[in-house]
Amino acid sequence: MRPRSRVDGRGAVVGVLLLAAVFAVLQLANVTGRDTPDTRNYLSYALSLTGEGKRAAATATIDYVCASRAERARRGQSVHVVRFHRPDPTGAVLAECREQEWAVVRPRLAAGQTGGHTVPYMSERFMAIFEARPGYPAFLVPFVLAFGVTWGLWTAGVVIAGAGGVLVFLILRTLSVPVPLALAGQALYYVLPCGTTAMRPMTEGLLMALTLAAVWGCALVLRAGRNRAGLAVVAGSLIALFTVKHSQALFLGLCLAAAGGVIALRRYRRRARRLRGRGGPASRDVLALAAVGLAGALATVLLARLLHYPSEADSLQDLLTDHFNRPDRKHPWPEFWQLQGNFWVEWLRRQAWQPLFVAALAAGAWGALRRGGAVGGFLVAAACTGLLTQAGHPDINIWGERLIVLAWLLPVVGVPLLLGPVVRGGRVPLPAQEQRDRAGAIG
Repeated sequence: MRPRSRVDGRGAVVGVLLLAAVFAVLQLANVTGRDTPDTRNYLSYALSLTGEGKRAAATATIDYVCASRAERARRGQSVHVVRFHRPDPTGAVLAECREQEWAVVRPRLAAGQTGGHTVPYMSERFMAIFEARPGYPAFLVPFVLAFGVTWGLWTAGVVIAGAGGVLVFLILRTLSVPVPLALAGQALYYVLPCGTTAMRPMTEGLLMALTLAAVWGCALVLRAGRNRAGLAVVAGSLIALFTVKHSQALFLGLCLAAAGGVIALRRYRRRARRLRGRGGPASRDVLALAAVGLAGALATVLLARLLHYPSEADSLQDLLTDHFNRPDRKHPWPEFWQLQGNFWVEWLRRQAWQPLFVAALAAGAWGALRRGGAVGGFLVAAACTGLLTQAGHPDINIWGERLIVLAWLLPVVGVPLLLGPVVRGGRVPLPAQEQRDRAGAIG
């Protein structure tokens, strides 16, 4: 008879692969039409890395964008209650789109704006923001070379989204969550805005996957006892994040460092009360994770300065001048803080109208902090990077709240943790050391 653990392990692998496969098949419903304005910058960067010249990259990018726009127009007209019987608009939309796109790109190319890797859809100052994000275009290169632009971007999206779901499963299993609930967490990642956003040809999907990898590294250190491997995963995730979007590496490093500091302090105070004021050493593992996060944040700031990446001042002017299409603001910070306040008031009003996101965050935080032990604290910290990213760009009109999407990682992992005792009929077990060190709702 086969050992039960081996049989269960094979069943879990089959479940993970089956969920990923079902998700991939469902994505065939929308091979095109997922692009955003940022897509053309990343795609042209990737094509440049393959050796394409500026004009060839511009042609391929414009063809992809316009084909997507035409497909959306065709679908929209087919269900329009007045225009559904009219001729197929694909050809007209394609022609108009190409004319509009080339009207912007052709003069810039003729004027010699051919530096860098991206096609000059905007001013050099704006395009510099995307030049500082080589990670995602580099990731796209093998897919574009193997499958072409349309199917290459789709396949890359499936791989990124699929990997995110698998990482959710690994985190939950490392936290001793039963296989059915770990699979439920993977499924939640696919059906919530995480999966939808990860399939978009943008950086957010890769950001979520790398952030989840960092959380898994924390779980390996604190729950599996694999310190070297876990710390290496966290450090590697921060390095990769720097290449994809260095602001996310900064936010995640700072949040991990803050979480580690809070957890270590609470553990110290708890031991101090137990030992009648004498105190005691904080967990070395927690402090090690905090140190890696802090080192990652400091390295991000230093490297960004050495590489002359756009600064927070550039990002602020980009926000307030409609991507540098208007003159720079003389006093940007007061305007930014005013906009910040207005944004969150409006955001909270909309959340009160449709409170699913806030309710999911609350449930996820409860599960993470009550059932996840110290790892739950690092999970909350990772999810907070979504709030920080949104705070850095308080634009209520950005599509689909994609900037805050990282916060959805909290309910994706936290809700299965919350339901763990229901499945087990009791509490999710913690390691002996963490049972001794657990401090209130975090440690």
